[in-house]
Amino acid sequence: MDFETTIKERREDANLTQAELAEAVGVTRQTILYVEKGEYNPSLELAWRIAREFDTHVEEVFDLPETTHEPE
Repeated sequence: MDFETTIKERREDANLTQAELAEAVGVTRQTILYVEKGEYNPSLELAWRIAREFDTHVEEVFDLPETTHEPE
């Protein structure tokens, strides 16, 4: 599933490097890089840890596109 993320902007606003954010949430710098670029969909647990690091809610960091389900 594709989504938009505000991680890079929030990280830069907090004056954190990718390595510092990665250490704070328990992943590698490369994982943060791929999440920021939209090349890796984080687990719910990782999304929650990232949001918590920015003292906000998951839906404020990750913007999932609206989906519509048509009846069969």
